[in-house]
Amino acid sequence: MLVEVLSYQVADSIDIKSFKSDFKAELYYSDTDELFYITDAGKYIYVFKYGVVCFLSYDSIRISEFLRLISPYCKNKFEESLEEEFKIQTNSAKNKIGFNSIEIIGADIEVLRLIMLVVSQSVALDYYLEQTTKLMEETNYHTQILEAKGSLNISGTNLKKYIGKTLLLKNRIAENLYIFDAPPETWEDENLNKIHMDLKRTFDLNERFRNIQEGLNIVKDNYELFRDLLQYRTSYRLEWVIIILILVEVINIFGEKLFG
Repeated sequence: MLVEVLSYQVADSIDIKSFKSDFKAELYYSDTDELFYITDAGKYIYVFKYGVVCFLSYDSIRISEFLRLISPYCKNKFEESLEEEFKIQTNSAKNKIGFNSIEIIGADIEVLRLIMLVVSQSVALDYYLEQTTKLMEETNYHTQILEAKGSLNISGTNLKKYIGKTLLLKNRIAENLYIFDAPPETWEDENLNKIHMDLKRTFDLNERFRNIQEGLNIVKDNYELFRDLLQYRTSYRLEWVIIILILVEVINIFGEKLFG
């Protein structure tokens, strides 16, 4: 049987504690970061604290209904969500993974949950990569101006905002680092562990995560340079202010002595 996984990054984060208390459906698994629901026979919903909602065997109408339902629990909800899809062929003769699909033996719920987890991790990485790319573009813009003019065209306030965006993204990724760890269920189940490793390779999770980290490190190095240049510019201006004030005071003293 062919079923489809659809995962959406809908917001920066979701208040799953409040949602858990309000949404009444069969809760198969939950912790402080995840909620996995069985809503109908063969239909599942996976909700993640880091702003992702994943569906298995859901049509577009029911997906839209649920996304509207969970909207009040979202922080910084996106106008347009990021989406990732993946197909699963259940009850196959053997496990086999392809470019955008997987064949699995049977239809074990833990295997299905693991697949939904990895697809959700992938769409989360898409979001973090998109945010990192925007910061890189802003960094390159200021670097090009620095190269062309020999000076920065960014104010101290805007630099602080730029640093704040970078640190916020780094903190958000650090807070959700656990999403890239192997689930505990794979530690003692060889079949689950193999499927998990194959899926991580298929989605390039480790490589994409490394690219994000490298991009953020480049941004960090640049904003530290920008900060030092602005501090130098501020110090330079302050020195001239002090010199002018001293000069004015000297002129006043000289004038008093001369005409005094």
